[in-house]
Parts: sequence; structure tokens; C-alpha cells
Amino acid sequence: MILAALAVAALISGVAGAAGAFRVVSSSHNAVLNETIVVDSHGRTLYALHPETTHHLLCRSRACFETWRPLTVHSASIKLVAGHGVEGRLGLLHRSDGKLQVTLRGLPLYRFSGDSAKGQAGGEGIKSFGGTWHAVKAEVHASGAPSGTTTPTTSTPSMTPPYGY
Repeated sequence: MILAALAVAALISGVAGAAGAFRVVSSSHNAVLNETIVVDSHGRTLYALHPETTHHLLCRSRACFETWRPLTVHSASIKLVAGHGVEGRLGLLHRSDGKLQVTLRGLPLYRFSGDSAKGQAGGEGIKSFGGTWHAVKAEVHASGAPSGTTTPTTSTPSMTPPYGY
């Protein structure tokens, strides 16, 4: 009885401590791609559509959203947090349907409907909806690379190479 009460208290305090913060992305080495990529909270590969940016959206149709599901959060007040190894600024894109889509380095993030488990990257290289889909790389190696900060922003930053797919 006492053990159960302690477990419930620990769970409640853990939830309360995490209130307002949400680890939305992490990094994971993908054996198929032989790259360290960005994954969602369930370990699923996240993709970006090249040349899409927050200023130039290509995935806007119902057909696109059925195949490429946007990574969304329920509230703009959630503090977005990236796991260790993910470089770049997290932000939110206010979609026309009212959903809040997570962005990384100014790139809207999506999940591929053909991936059903951790480690899958079946969407890599698919050409559709006006561009080519790529798994988002966790790190960017080039001059001017992101500093690694993950402070959320609702602004739409301009995109300059490297994109870090």
C-alpha cells in the first residue's frame, strides 16, 4: 500500500515538473540511412520536403496530409524541447487549418504514413507534392550551423543553406 502511494506520488510530481515542457524531437542513428536523424517522441523518422519552408509551403492538400502527417502540438504555450544531438531552433507553424506544426531550422516536420515502426525510413527520396522528401539530419555540419538552441519561435525564419536533411 505504501509502495503504491509512493509510486503515484512520484508519477504526479514527475508530470507536474514536466508541465509546460514537451520533448518533441530527439536524435537517433538510423541503420538504413547510416545517419543520425531527427525522430518524434515515439522514435519515428521525421521528414522535410525540399524545397518547402515556412514561407513556401508545398504540402497543403488533404492527399499530402494523409501520406505525410504533420508533427503537431496542441498548444502554442508548450515549451518545445529537443533531445541531445538535435541542432537548430524548434518553432511552430500556424497552419491554415488551425493546427500547430512543429518546425526545425524553419523546416516543417512530417511523418511518413508508410513507416510503421522505429528505424524505418521508407519516405527517404520520395518525389511528390512538388519536391523530394528527406529524413531530417540531427546535426548540421557547415559554417553558420545552428547553435543548438531549441527556444520555440512562432516566427517564420528565412532559410539559407545548409538545410540539414
